[in-house]
Amino acid sequence: MDSRFMARALKLAVRAKGRTSPNPLVGAVIVKSGKKIAEGYHKKAGEKHAEIAALEKAGPQARGAEMYVTLEPCCHTGRTGPCTDAIIEAGIKKVFLAMRDPNPLVAGKGIARLKKAGIKVSEGVMREEAKEVNAAFAKFITGGLPYVTLKAACSLDGKIAAEGGESKWISNSHSRKLVHEMRSESDAILVGVNTLLRDNPRLNVRPVKKGVKQPIRVIVDTSLKSPPDARIFNSRGGGVIVATSRNASGKRAKALAKRGAEIIRLPERKGMVSLKALMKALAKRDIVTVLLEGGSTLYSEALSIGIVDRVAIFFAPLLIGGSDRFSIFRGKGVRILKKALKVDDITYRKLGDNLLIEGDVKQCLPE
Repeated sequence: MDSRFMARALKLAVRAKGRTSPNPLVGAVIVKSGKKIAEGYHKKAGEKHAEIAALEKAGPQARGAEMYVTLEPCCHTGRTGPCTDAIIEAGIKKVFLAMRDPNPLVAGKGIARLKKAGIKVSEGVMREEAKEVNAAFAKFITGGLPYVTLKAACSLDGKIAAEGGESKWISNSHSRKLVHEMRSESDAILVGVNTLLRDNPRLNVRPVKKGVKQPIRVIVDTSLKSPPDARIFNSRGGGVIVATSRNASGKRAKALAKRGAEIIRLPERKGMVSLKALMKALAKRDIVTVLLEGGSTLYSEALSIGIVDRVAIFFAPLLIGGSDRFSIFRGKGVRILKKALKVDDITYRKLGDNLLIEGDVKQCLPE
């Protein structure tokens, strides 16, 4: 066993980040006599799985070879046939896999199928790295909820806008370029209506190029304040979903629907659209990853009910001061430190004069 080949398979898998939902990210490498003879990855939902792509490239050479794959091969028929059957038919003698598939339809059944056919299986090669790659898929397939990344840009004193409401641009051009990459890797972007009213954002991936994956834009708008002439309805990008209350104006809903928006009516929580209900609704639409981009009310509510999985906060070398009106997080907060949310596996990245801090939210407050 050589972990270099699994590392290569993982590198291949993440090439398709943001394009495989509701499927996982998977890469595969076929090795014979210690040398790589073929590789492949799942490029897009509905297209060939990684194992099939690699086997087709290997052809007859696959017989007697070994396969390194980042996730347990599927043994059920979905949009494509079972990968286990293709592996068996190709004559692969041993499969190294990083992790079991959390999908209940597979979950060990793929391994059992391979072993029954006489193929040796070795589990756990770079398991932790593979879990990180498919953390979003695991949450989605086992819990029926999207994986949420809270992204914010703020001053050193935690302000997302000046007292007059100006927020363009707190972050620099390097940070904004990275944000567009993050958008392209997400299934949906989520903002509150106040962010829409204040900034009139397009919320798409720019520059807009052929082949660039555009996320669905989601607006939390309890009272339907979104103006039909907002730029989000006039810009190229993914579709627009407006999440509103069950009692919101039917006339306003029709006006937004005419602009191409899908209107989702949901129950309220504390006078605002229930974010948990919204997450379930998005998951039913095969949205696996959500990039939460603002504003402070939405940030605070999302954290308080425990739906945030990861944070990505860009800090700019500014001190804005003033009231708490435009603080990154609002609300009551915690009274004692041991109740505070914990962020683990922190990484730091310098982007010009900006600093990006990322990490996983490990402890969630009860609703």
